[in-house]
Amino acid sequence: MATTTPNFGWSVPTSSDLVKNGATAIETLGDSIDASLVDLKGGTTGQVLAKATNTDMDFTWTTPSAGSSGSSNVAGKNGVINSNFSIWQRGTSVAQTGSATYTADRWCALRAGGTTGTTISRQVTNDTTNLPFIQYAARVQRDLANTGTSKIFFANNFETVNTIPFVGKTVTFSFYARKGANYTSASDALEAKVIYGTGTDQNNLVAYTGEADVINQTATLTTTWQRFSYSATVSTSATELAVRFAYTPVGTALANDYFEVTGVQLEIAASVSAYSPNAATFQEELAACQRYYIRNTTGGNGGAQFSQGNSASTTLVLYPIPLPVTMRINPNSIDYNGTTVYDIGTGASTAISALTINQATPQFVLLLATVASGLTQYRPYNLYANTSAAAYIGLSAEL
Repeated sequence: MATTTPNFGWSVPTSSDLVKNGATAIETLGDSIDASLVDLKGGTTGQVLAKATNTDMDFTWTTPSAGSSGSSNVAGKNGVINSNFSIWQRGTSVAQTGSATYTADRWCALRAGGTTGTTISRQVTNDTTNLPFIQYAARVQRDLANTGTSKIFFANNFETVNTIPFVGKTVTFSFYARKGANYTSASDALEAKVIYGTGTDQNNLVAYTGEADVINQTATLTTTWQRFSYSATVSTSATELAVRFAYTPVGTALANDYFEVTGVQLEIAASVSAYSPNAATFQEELAACQRYYIRNTTGGNGGAQFSQGNSASTTLVLYPIPLPVTMRINPNSIDYNGTTVYDIGTGASTAISALTINQATPQFVLLLATVASGLTQYRPYNLYANTSAAAYIGLSAEL
């Protein structure tokens, strides 16, 4: 039997550590283990089996502190995808439009009444004293000199398949937050909610059937990072969940009218545990985000080729694009910038008047590029970045 040492993100004890219940010797593996020495049910909440080998078994427990970062990364414990704001496929600063606007991956912003004047941006946390080693945060900021006082919402929506494990369970919602020096919310308040609905795969900031609160709390912010946590039980009627932050500004915005948030966690537990992202690695977290949105960029290469296709007529070219992950549904909308039809033989570029989805599955899209005229039917043409380092094609299967 190979030697195995499980690592649950907490410290692994040495053989000199005390064994549970005061045992002074390590019980060797055999037909059975003395129950008087090892009572697995007797461990306190949050205690874990920390070490096992092929020759002995040390039943030593260690309990992490609620605010510790350790090296814990328990894949799947945290239901919030992109909870540490490491992934921003749409760019690291996004202006909120008059409707629900996706910003950092899986995070959507809205101002009540369809107003604008809010920017969501990626910020470096610059603090390993008051929060774990989390590199980035989201800043939700009312724009300088904005006089609008409509409520600002910032939410992460769970699709139904990811909600089901939480139904009927006691959950704990936790996050780190701080305010800007000119934060105008009354009493420095930040509304923090976990909301459930009874529909299927909806966006809480657009429409939510049977909306009700699981958790509805108010955090009082300071300019220093703090961790907040709240616990409650999810209704057995829930079929979708969202975590949502909000504040109502007043007066005219100065330069630092914002709140920042990171390390957002929703876990099945009666009390808070150490923060962990949704996935075990950055690559897995990115793939989880790409289930909803995929943006193919040039990576700074203005001569990048997105696809090669063939013209169907003098004005149309079809471009096949396989997707790097299986998306939630057939991608149903496209956004793009800086693309052109490029003739491989002549080196001529033709401006695109429209780029649309012609056919789609969750694994593949066939794009249709339309130009005014001038193509040769059946000739191959590249879908090209046209020397623009900002060129991209984005495909959405968002809630």
